[in-house]
Amino acid sequence: MNPSVVPGVAPVGPKPAQLTCPSCHATVVSRVDHNSTTKTHLIALALCLCLCWCCVCVPYCMDSCQNADHYCPNCNAYLGTYQS
Repeated sequence: MNPSVVPGVAPVGPKPAQLTCPSCHATVVSRVDHNSTTKTHLIALALCLCLCWCCVCVPYCMDSCQNADHYCPNCNAYLGTYQS
């Protein structure tokens, strides 16, 4: 078994993906929720320290600075996370 693959969690990307839900066994297109991470906060802090006050909110608006959590739209089961 590959140690970098978590059993029961599908490999996903930053966009919605077609998967078979392990909970309800339906073939679905995942629902993606983007969540801020430590990386997001550090980028905002760096912008703040560089006196770019008007740009501090940018990392919170960009999906590429956040994790993409995938969920089943039928049963809301967690399917996986894409870390950017």
